[in-house]
Amino acid sequence: MNSLAVVLALLAALANGAASVLQRRAVMEQTEDHDEPPRRWQVRQAAAWLVRLLRRPYWLAGAAALGFSAGFQAGALAVGSLSVVQPLMASELLFTLLLGTAVFRHRPGGLTWLSFLMLAVGLGLFLGAAGASTGNTTGQAGTWLPAGLCVAAAVAALFGLGQVLRGAASAAVLGLATSVCFACTAALIKEVTGRIPEGVVAVLATGYFYAACAAGLLSLLLLQSTLRAGSLAASQPALTLGDALVSVVLGKVLFDERVALGSYPVQAVLGGCLLVAGTVGLSLSPAVAGSWDATTTPPGRPARGGRR
Repeated sequence: MNSLAVVLALLAALANGAASVLQRRAVMEQTEDHDEPPRRWQVRQAAAWLVRLLRRPYWLAGAAALGFSAGFQAGALAVGSLSVVQPLMASELLFTLLLGTAVFRHRPGGLTWLSFLMLAVGLGLFLGAAGASTGNTTGQAGTWLPAGLCVAAAVAALFGLGQVLRGAASAAVLGLATSVCFACTAALIKEVTGRIPEGVVAVLATGYFYAACAAGLLSLLLLQSTLRAGSLAASQPALTLGDALVSVVLGKVLFDERVALGSYPVQAVLGGCLLVAGTVGLSLSPAVAGSWDATTTPPGRPARGGRR
């Protein structure tokens, strides 16, 4: 495993965690100011709400963190495989809790910490047992169209379901939709970086660069819907785990990154058990339906606008 890819992937995970926490705080500050997003899909009202959100310093800081994450991730994918880099970014779960505790000044509770730890370690063990190969630096053109259509259909279906649900369930489903879009963005970034040796003109002459930009923008918009739907404890596991698992699938389909879980069955089973245990523990955690990251107001002090 390329050590540079590992370092860059961990830095990308840290930046991703920071982006989620900072932008979640911006969303909650806007909510405390009684500036709620429209409940139904209304383009003009939603756009106005988003413009006001973009002016908040925490949101801008989160956007900058996403920019750093994209840079670190591109560097990691340039020297490592998709199915190795993306699973390493499962450490984003722990970074999110650490940074969230500092930013929101609330502790999510021991069960949440333990659940996130089991999810991160379980995912690392499970995907480490896959023994992924480096694969090809670029994908086959014939596989991109059907893969892209499948990704688009999955994102649309999950987004529609997330609009119907409420609370933690909505946040989890929207987080999964966002994760699929982020995984597709990562695959497109790898495709673009794999074509850099051909020259800048060759990169810009294909549609992959523009598709990566479009997918990245869509991921950013979906992330805003996810962050305002529910707590980070509800959305972040689906966002992080979904990104890693979908990336492994795309790595196999697009770049022929072979996986073989049968090579390390004990490690794979242990990782799977930890994933199940972490998921169950998180479902029982008060932080999922609670408000450890729903307000920045210290207990006992009225929030802006008179709310408590």
